[in-house]
Amino acid sequence: NKVCVCVFSVRGSDGTSLLSGPPHCEQHSTFQRDPLRSRWFTFSRDGTLFGWCNGRNVSVVKSSDGSLVSTFDLPKTTLMDFSPLNNILVTWQPYSPAADCFSTACVTVCRCPSWSADEKVSVRSVSNELHFYENNDFNTIANKLHMQKVSDFALSPGGQPSKVAVYVPGSKGAPSFVRLYQYPVLGGPTAALANKSFFKADRVSLQWNKKASAVLVTASTEVDKTGASYYGEQTLHYIAVNGETALVQLSKNGPIYDVAWSPYSAEFCVVYGFMPAKATIFNLKCDPVFDFGTGPRNAAYYSPQGHILVLAGFGNLRGQMEVWDVKKYKQVSKPQAPDATHFSWCPDGEHVVTATCSPRLRVCNGYKIWHYTGSVLHKWDVADGSELWEVLWQPFPEGIFTERTVKYQAAPSELGSTQAAPTQAYRPPALRHLPATPSAKLHEEEPPQSMRPGVSGEKSLSKTALKNQRKREAKKAAKQVKESKSEPEPPSDLTPVTNSQSELTSGDPETDKKIKNLKKKLKAIEELKDQQASGKVLQKNQVMPCVNPPTVQCTVAFRPHADSL
Repeated sequence: NKVCVCVFSVRGSDGTSLLSGPPHCEQHSTFQRDPLRSRWFTFSRDGTLFGWCNGRNVSVVKSSDGSLVSTFDLPKTTLMDFSPLNNILVTWQPYSPAADCFSTACVTVCRCPSWSADEKVSVRSVSNELHFYENNDFNTIANKLHMQKVSDFALSPGGQPSKVAVYVPGSKGAPSFVRLYQYPVLGGPTAALANKSFFKADRVSLQWNKKASAVLVTASTEVDKTGASYYGEQTLHYIAVNGETALVQLSKNGPIYDVAWSPYSAEFCVVYGFMPAKATIFNLKCDPVFDFGTGPRNAAYYSPQGHILVLAGFGNLRGQMEVWDVKKYKQVSKPQAPDATHFSWCPDGEHVVTATCSPRLRVCNGYKIWHYTGSVLHKWDVADGSELWEVLWQPFPEGIFTERTVKYQAAPSELGSTQAAPTQAYRPPALRHLPATPSAKLHEEEPPQSMRPGVSGEKSLSKTALKNQRKREAKKAAKQVKESKSEPEPPSDLTPVTNSQSELTSGDPETDKKIKNLKKKLKAIEELKDQQASGKVLQKNQVMPCVNPPTVQCTVAFRPHADSL
């Protein structure tokens, strides 16, 4: 088998470089580092070409040997991209009255064409319409999708037949909707393959799976009207090309941080809920398959081969990564990358890179190359006064790197690993000489668990059916508790002095008040016991015993029956 060496590109204030690796990243033997500050760089889809713009010109070289392919005198270029088969190079530059070109501010309006993998179809959004072109002939519009207020679209990956997902925001009380079409059938009432309408959507994110059989739609609002979240409100919808649609039911309230399709296209992972966030894998029926429990995470990354999943917490979290074997649902490692702002998989499925980049963080810039078992294989920090802006792996065609057996033992490394050490609760200096006592946690951590039918002995039910089942179980449990706690009637020769048949009285108003309060507390305790017996999880302060319980001294006077006098 031919040994393929990945190329790793670095862009920063010191210029643009190509490195060979991993595990050890060394300067590319034939690429001469460009000392000028690059505004943008990118690889072609198959990784054979590398292009960048440095404020003087746009250059394209071969990734293998660094030989120059083309150079263009476009000093104002700020963005660039390759078509899937490398037939076209697209560039953007700020608008100038002396030049007929598009500005970066117009990218959302006159955006870059989206191509099918074979470049037979491309589509572009122009003035709330979708213009379709064939065989890279941009002088002739082959087809149009006429729809009012088209806000976003996503062309399916792969070859023919091409499909497109279109989003139209709601207005004047009408709901927003996403529709799927198959090119070239774009007109008529029955042209749409599937349609999904929903409210609460100021913007959406459209994600096709690799096989182009379904789309995940993350709908977001700018403001959460309930006030529960500062970041608005999100919902997740599933739309398949066969017409099936569903709202993905999430078991915890809160934001949706990330959604990732498996490369196998048969399942997807969602990271959601108020911190500590949950992560769950769903199948194509939108049923949960495996729940990873709760933890400090806000992102999910599948390996290119789909056999490993990394759950990570970057940004305002401490950089913890959880590496999972997806087939066995077994955790491989738990390394930690503090201050990381970037994560990406190497195409070989064995290595990852984490980086701290500017302007997200202007201090401690640098990157680390890891093995997925948690070992740090290579580390590079920028010099004082310099900045790291971006790192990028060279892509490879599918099938170049095959799936390997997952290893659980840490790969050998001179830099060691950074497995997250167990943390302890803070203890004041005056109490550190005393034995440690268990302390209550702010949040109860939920362990990972399989959600497949038959694994836990329960049948997979819909949300409504599960809710009704829990009501029936709670009602049955409450009835059993009530029957088990029924008490015999008091002896007939002693009758309490009562104002009513159900209330004890002593003749003293203060004592009667204490008795009434005590009965209320006992009743509340019984209700909590019934709820706990029905399966409801109580809060800490509802089940923990009081350290110094209050004492109430009551005196009840009884008088004998007249028959016993």
